[in-house]
Amino acid sequence: MQKKLLLVLVLLGAMLGVGAAAIAQSAKPDASASLMLGKMHQNNGLTCETCHGAGKKTTVPMAKCVTCHETKALAKRTENVKPNNPHNSRHYGTEADCNLCHHQHVKSEDKCAECHKFNFKVP
Repeated sequence: MQKKLLLVLVLLGAMLGVGAAAIAQSAKPDASASLMLGKMHQNNGLTCETCHGAGKKTTVPMAKCVTCHETKALAKRTENVKPNNPHNSRHYGTEADCNLCHHQHVKSEDKCAECHKFNFKVP
């Protein structure tokens, strides 16, 4: 009887340990979360209000983005990206809305990949 009880307690302890480890692992942010632009902006001393104003639930308009990230200068910085400059495309020139690819609080995406296979890494 004592051996069975001991076995049950050992198994229960192991199951609790595995469950706790799984919970701890799921609580860790993934690598993409640390690269979100909202976090990058925060790390550079900006507050939510800097971009969103008082209405934090609104999408930041491109006009606000370009107060710091001037489009032609950005296109110049990325002119050597191969196979094409993502900030000077044949579709949008240098005026593509930043929000097409760059997202502040979720993982950004390569909008060009909907039709093309450029495989841009998008911060």
